Amino acid sequence: MSTTILHPLDDPTANPFAIAREAAAQIAEKTGVEHHDIALTLGSGWAKAADLIGETTATIPATEIIGFSKPVLEGHVGTLRSLLLPNGKRALVIGARTHYYENHGVRRVVHSVRTAAATGASTMILTNGAGGIRESWKPGTPVLISDHINLTANSPLEGATFIDLTDLYSTRLRDLARAVDPSLDEGVYCQFRGPHYETPAEVQMAKAIGGHIVGMSTALEAIAAREAGMEILGMSLITNLAAGIQKTPLSHTEVIEAGRNAEAVIGALLAKIVELI
Repeated sequence: MSTTILHPLDDPTANPFAIAREAAAQIAEKTGVEHHDIALTLGSGWAKAADLIGETTATIPATEIIGFSKPVLEGHVGTLRSLLLPNGKRALVIGARTHYYENHGVRRVVHSVRTAAATGASTMILTNGAGGIRESWKPGTPVLISDHINLTANSPLEGATFIDLTDLYSTRLRDLARAVDPSLDEGVYCQFRGPHYETPAEVQMAKAIGGHIVGMSTALEAIAAREAGMEILGMSLITNLAAGIQKTPLSHTEVIEAGRNAEAVIGALLAKIVELI
């Protein structure tokens, strides 16, 4: 019996990089922009930053581009936007993130990053809403990602592909961010599989192995961005303290509310950082 493959990246014989190049060509055709310099994936709480970074010259539904899926999560807008920055550079804003917990496979998780690289972007900015382990971080606090611990037990790299992850989250870009806001703290991000929130014991495990931030995205995307040769800036919006650190139950409503309350501040911060890149 033959099996019908509904998504091009679900075909194990497909070349994910070829599909990314095809997606980049479609973006160029639909936006009229042949080359993007910077790409940004805007996670929960970060979407409004796109309005402050530059002039939007084109907005397209992500589902019109090969390999992209409709976001399942509130807080992700489901579009790809081409922005003209004040310095003349072009930014591709990705509002359509596929999360690992959706069980579509890692290829689909990192397709947006590979497509961004195929459009010419040499800088990848990855943002997310996440839980904080440090009690000094209050909801609404933006934090730089200095490193990550990948707890998904998976990788976007296929075959005998060996990629050095030293300085994965660029020291140079973190320094640029601190030039904008010297008060920015940083920490190690732990990507859990999700979609359930971490247990208090898992949060304590993350703390014991050197983690400061817990979430369900970013690490796999960062690995793919490094494979593509991109320079990476990672930022988390602390939407809540992690389970067991925070004494009240966790909820996605809380995450969305914290993002909305912080969006003006973090949007302006991110716009100023992008100006320096």
